[in-house]
Amino acid sequence: MGAAPKKAERDVRAGETVSDVAYGRIRADILFGRLKPRERLRLEIFSQRYGTSVSTMRELLSRLGSEGLIVAEGQRGFEVAPVSPVEFREVAAMRLLLEQHALTQSFQAGDLDWEARVVAAHHKLAVTEGRMLRREVSDPEVWKDCDRAFHHALISACGSRVLLQTYAAIYDKYLRYQMIAVVFRGEIAAREHAELLACALSRDADRASRILDIHINSCVDHALRDDPPGWA
Repeated sequence: MGAAPKKAERDVRAGETVSDVAYGRIRADILFGRLKPRERLRLEIFSQRYGTSVSTMRELLSRLGSEGLIVAEGQRGFEVAPVSPVEFREVAAMRLLLEQHALTQSFQAGDLDWEARVVAAHHKLAVTEGRMLRREVSDPEVWKDCDRAFHHALISACGSRVLLQTYAAIYDKYLRYQMIAVVFRGEIAAREHAELLACALSRDADRASRILDIHINSCVDHALRDDPPGWA
């Protein structure tokens, strides 16, 4: 029998390359805080960790650099992008701007299938939040996957692929800050999610926008309650 395949090769799904899988893994490790801000990324070590060649790893890190998640340090190589309270507020403001606009469009155009997607996504999120509140589980990545799915479902009927793609990129940067700052506001956030669901079903975009403003800015204020915050 031959040698066992590398993890990256085993994880390749239909239509994906080893490079695609490595890119997804590195990106997720940055967003979920497994790779820390300003952590040096040595090509030889990371190409082995993610199952790629050195040249492929250089290309992947350059690609992530174009997304603002990696910083190229000239002859010194690459490092994970730093974080700051100022940038967190800027990212949050951009997320709010895009999501409020998309909410309005989505609430107007959404059909019964859209409502079903929103209800299903909220159910998974509510169950996950309830388990976290009862301390039955404490996996923040599962929670944030459900949170991302719910917010995306809310705006999924907006009718603009460009808007959805731009929002997804900003949401991921916002997510990175949440994971680094370990932000979970418990019952308050769960209640705001339930209110957003009610707004979606009643097509009340104005109220949903106000709730979203509170939802996002309260999260930022919570993360920045210390001056300076320890995570920064």
